[in-house]
Amino acid sequence: MGPDSAPGPAVPWRKVLWACQPYPDNYVDQRFLEELRRNEGIRQYRYWAVVKEAGFVGEQLSCVAIFITIWLYIEQGLLSPETLLWTSLVCALLGYGLYQALASQVESGCEPRTRLADLQSATIFLSFTFGFSPVLKTLTESVSTDTVYAMSAFMLLAHLVSFPYAQPSPPGSFSLNAALFASVCLASRLPGALHTFAMLSCALLVFALWPCLLQRLRENAPSHFTGVCVGVCIGGVVGLGSQWPGGAGLLALALWSVTLLCPLLLVRLQRQKDNIHGPWDEAEIHEDLNHFHHS
Repeated sequence: MGPDSAPGPAVPWRKVLWACQPYPDNYVDQRFLEELRRNEGIRQYRYWAVVKEAGFVGEQLSCVAIFITIWLYIEQGLLSPETLLWTSLVCALLGYGLYQALASQVESGCEPRTRLADLQSATIFLSFTFGFSPVLKTLTESVSTDTVYAMSAFMLLAHLVSFPYAQPSPPGSFSLNAALFASVCLASRLPGALHTFAMLSCALLVFALWPCLLQRLRENAPSHFTGVCVGVCIGGVVGLGSQWPGGAGLLALALWSVTLLCPLLLVRLQRQKDNIHGPWDEAEIHEDLNHFHHS
């Protein structure tokens, strides 16, 4: 609907509907487009800043690849469950120490968790996992191996899709449950109960504790955060390549697309945006609070 250039009555036109005017209902004058506004409130992105944020997505892809690599090694007997347990314990202690060292100032009104509470939570989880490992080992005996692998792949994909990349600490409940469900399915195909316990402990470390540490790094040590993400991505590609070269190539392609190509497309397409705002937009009601206070 454009401005009407036909001559009209001498009474000036007003943009109101409640008054009777000698103009058609769809009439507008030349001032109608003066209120046109373009690209109001659109955020301009910088390429490397977007790449840095996309690094969290690529890092999580690599974490899944590292977990699958560890499972392949332990399933083929190339990695003993004892070695995996001790390695997980050392990594957990080092990560916890780093997490405490990077602790920022506690906000007013929030009480930090004590080390005793953390120790109790870890002890309860490990005790229950160790006790139920024989049950988890036989959980999927009546299910075919192909079905177990399909369920695991679907659950890991659901974990990646639902993962709260903007605020991964603590991890989302659906994302974490999907990853642990996939871990249980894969661990049930291992030779013994100790293998199952070691694999589930590793899954807790990778999918539950590691995102919290990485979020703390992103908040308090952004320069180190980038290096850690790059290192995890390289480790995921190299580790998966030692067992499945084709999968490593697909992972490298996915990482390149997610961390470099998609941010480039976002920045380029952002420049092509052409949103218009004007008097045709829906009206917004702004409540006058002073009026309610005085009435």
